[in-house]
Amino acid sequence: MKQKVLNWAKRFNTFCFLDNHQYQLEPHTVECLLAAGIKRQLTANTGNALGQLQTFLGAGNSWLFGHLGYDLKNEIEQLSSSNPDKIKFPDLFFFEPEVVIRLSATELVIESDNPHLVYKGITEVCAATDEVGPYSFTIQSLISQKEYISIIKKLKQHILRGDCYEINFCQEFFAENAVIDPFSVYKKLSKVSPNPFSALYKLNDKWLICASPERFLKRKGPQILSQPIKGTAKRILNSAAEDQKSKVGLLNSAKDRSENVMVVDLVRNDLAKICKEGTVKVDELYGIYSFPQVHQMISTVSGILKEEVPFSEIIRATFPMGSMTGAPKKRVMQLIEQYERTKRGIFSGAIGYISPDGDFDFNVVIRSIMYNASSGYLSFEAGSGITYYSDPELEWEECVLKAEAIKYVLEKI
Repeated sequence: MKQKVLNWAKRFNTFCFLDNHQYQLEPHTVECLLAAGIKRQLTANTGNALGQLQTFLGAGNSWLFGHLGYDLKNEIEQLSSSNPDKIKFPDLFFFEPEVVIRLSATELVIESDNPHLVYKGITEVCAATDEVGPYSFTIQSLISQKEYISIIKKLKQHILRGDCYEINFCQEFFAENAVIDPFSVYKKLSKVSPNPFSALYKLNDKWLICASPERFLKRKGPQILSQPIKGTAKRILNSAAEDQKSKVGLLNSAKDRSENVMVVDLVRNDLAKICKEGTVKVDELYGIYSFPQVHQMISTVSGILKEEVPFSEIIRATFPMGSMTGAPKKRVMQLIEQYERTKRGIFSGAIGYISPDGDFDFNVVIRSIMYNASSGYLSFEAGSGITYYSDPELEWEECVLKAEAIKYVLEKI
């Protein structure tokens, strides 16, 4: 049924499909959400985008789906961005959908003006997704290994000088004149990396094909929580003993623990701005979770929101997420702009939903393919957190490891 629902969405110019692949969830939990069609929408770029979003939220009491682009940082911290952007997602986009579909292992719930017509369309659609390829385009790296290592060494000098403590540095992989079927790519990526914050998102000619393992921010009632990821180790799937060794090595890594705890402290400080005094706590520190290609170190930080905190202020306090910036946040965002070669755009931003009762859940846009169907430009980014303990060659290897699943999908589909 999931594939039928997704294939039914092909008729829409804009839709958002969120899929958790039932990863470590209780039975009967909603497995995926589809929002399709537009009743009303908001497109905004940095300036007063969050203010416009708050007004948009106040104009209705409905489901909203959409994204927050990384470069909203420019209005939150009065920064600027001048690097090129060839994908061209707006800095912010939200829409009230015509149709919302909630799918679990046991039920299909349709919210629409004519749910019976929607259900008929879903049941009549073909469930299969035609496989295409292999694709003929060439994936290139914007930064060579030599250049990457040189940049990491410069960033370590910034750390030694006290400019920052930890910084997330990313590089772009890209292809030009690419022609892909995003549905087929998403289907293959979901097989290779069925991660809990996956998404297929279409905004006219712009696509996000996402296999994110990371949650940015979730609200349920008065509680808010964030689950930053810092620390990665490769899975050794042909040897249980070696795989366990890799997992234990990650848990005991001084570099990864240092990186993780710095981001946890940053998230605690962010949440303290919007939560009741004394309620912010670390629910789990250095949790090790296994995904198809990698083990990840994930921590959970939560708090109880102050009364009447608007959504826009929650985002101002917490965005961009610490796991994709570093500490101190404003200074490292300046360094990211200085040393990276590409405007991040929707990458390392967030995609998700706000429910009619004000609850919300947003991921971190990583492990993702961005694609502009009009220009044929395809892009994905990978990076890592740089600390005093970072080895530039190992950081390059971690970056390449994170890109492997996406390269495999694009080269082997």
